[in-house]
Order: sequence, then C-alpha cells, then structure tokens
Amino acid sequence: MQPQKVDQTDIQILNLLQHDGLLTYKEVSGKLRKSMTNIVERIKKLRANGYIKSTVAIVDIDKLRSHFIAFPHIQLTMHSEDIVSAFKTEMEKYPEVMECYHLTGHFDFMLKVAMPDMVSYNNFLRDNIGALAYVGNIQSFLVLNQSKAETAYAL
Repeated sequence: MQPQKVDQTDIQILNLLQHDGLLTYKEVSGKLRKSMTNIVERIKKLRANGYIKSTVAIVDIDKLRSHFIAFPHIQLTMHSEDIVSAFKTEMEKYPEVMECYHLTGHFDFMLKVAMPDMVSYNNFLRDNIGALAYVGNIQSFLVLNQSKAETAYAL
C-alpha cells in the first residue's frame, strides 16, 4: 500500500499539532480557514497513515526530580544483522533508554539515557549494557546542561 501523499494543508495541520497537540478540530479549522469536516477527515487520515504517531505531554523533569542525562556511544564486537537486531531489541527493554540510534562511523549506537544520578548510571551500564557479550566499547558523554530541546520538525 502506498503511503498517503500529503499536501500543503496537511503540512499546515502537522505544523500546528506539533506545537500544540491539544488543539481541537475547531481551533485547527479556524486557524487554517478550512471546514471542520475537512480537518477531521485529514487528521484521521494522517493518524491512520502513521504521519501522527501519538499525542503526548512533554514533562519538565527538572520540576519533578533530580536527574542525569548521558549519551553513551556503543561499539559492538560483531556486526551481523542478528547482533544489531538483538541490541536494538535489548534496548527496548529499558525505560531508562529514551532514544537509541544506529550510527555510521566509529561507534555503532548512541543512546540517550536518563537516570537519577551518576551511581545509577554506572550500575546501569555495568549490569545491563556492558554485560552484553557483543558490546565491546562504551564511551559516555554526560550532559552538563540543555540549552535547546525541540520536538517539532521543520516541515
């Protein structure tokens, strides 16, 4: 099945919803000067075709608790499709792993890991990532502060 082609109105809808996922159909239709029926149908199609994955609340973790963010870069000892797939599957198990990227270059993967503190992070690396037989090298980059965090793509 071919993915739905998106037009300029779909792009405008996606831009609005990326910045405020709580906009109602009525608000979107008003901002774009389109009928509400048209907007409802378009948003349903965008969801059905996977252009809108989900609608979430972005939590300010700093207001809730102390936390620690690190970007470990992982080098595998083997690079077969089975090993790469096994690593990806293993990372899905850990809620601490917020993002997992398969890379080109010296390292095979880069993770974004959120932990309460450095001790927890060290234990997590040692007991989980480092314990995998096919993990050869881990180099961690620790976040000192965050100056930008954008979730909306430029469309």
